[in-house]
Amino acid sequence: MQIIYKRSKVMKKEIHPDYHEVTVVCACGNTFKTKSNCKGDTINIDICNQCHPFFTGKKKMVDTSGNVEKFNKKYGLDKKD
Repeated sequence: MQIIYKRSKVMKKEIHPDYHEVTVVCACGNTFKTKSNCKGDTINIDICNQCHPFFTGKKKMVDTSGNVEKFNKKYGLDKKD
């Protein structure tokens, strides 16, 4: 016995969000277009593939307050024996 299911190829109306083209703007100035269902025509992001260290290969050591030095001093790891 073979069961044949008929699928409707028509989407139901008024239950899907508006899917439209938007412009993504990064803090570094890079822009590109994609599609999204968010409201508005632009999406602002902090980091993208053009400025992210993983994709650019540039690693930055961010230690502005000297956290590593504080840790070493606190646990006595800065002593050279």
